[in-house]
Amino acid sequence: MQFIQTPLKDAFIIEVTPFQDERGYFFRSFCEKEFAENGLPSSFPQCNFSYNYQKGTLRGLHFQHPPLAEGKLVRAIEGKIFDVIIDLRKESPTYLQHISVELSKENKKSLFVPAGFAHGFQCLEDNSTVFYQMTNFYDANYQDGIHWNDPTLAIQWPIEKKIISERDNNFGYVETYSS
Repeated sequence: MQFIQTPLKDAFIIEVTPFQDERGYFFRSFCEKEFAENGLPSSFPQCNFSYNYQKGTLRGLHFQHPPLAEGKLVRAIEGKIFDVIIDLRKESPTYLQHISVELSKENKKSLFVPAGFAHGFQCLEDNSTVFYQMTNFYDANYQDGIHWNDPTLAIQWPIEKKIISERDNNFGYVETYSS
C-alpha cells in the first residue's frame, strides 16, 4: 500500500498494487500495521455499504459532531464516484478547504477521511457501490451535514442532473456552523 498525503491535513489517498494472474487479482485493502505506521487510525468498528442505482446520485455532505466524530476509509467497489471531503476543523490550517478524488473499481484507490471532515460523493456511473470503514459508530443524535451546493465551498460537481435526498437537499450552509 502507498499512502499519499493530500493537500488537506491528515487526509490520504491509499493506492494498492494488485497481484494479478490468469485467475484475476488480489490486493490488501487494509493493514492495521501499515495504517498505524502512517499515523492513521487502525480500528474501524463499523462498516457500511452504499448502493446507488443511477449516475448523478449525490450523497452528502455528511459528518458527525464530537464526541462521536468519525473518520472514514472509503472505496468504490463497483462503478465510479466523484468523492469530496471538506475540512471542518476550525483549528486546522486547511479549514474549509476541500478536495475531490475519483474512486472506482478500476483504479482501486481508497480515501481516508479524518474525523472532523464532511464527506459526500456523486456517482459517475449507474450501479455504483461504495464501501466505508468507520472509526466510530453512527449516532443519529450527532449526525449533520452541509448543503451540497454551498456557495462558500463552490464544489464543481461533474454531473448536472443530480439525484438528491430531501434530507441532503435541506442541510444548512457552512455559515450556519461558523457562528
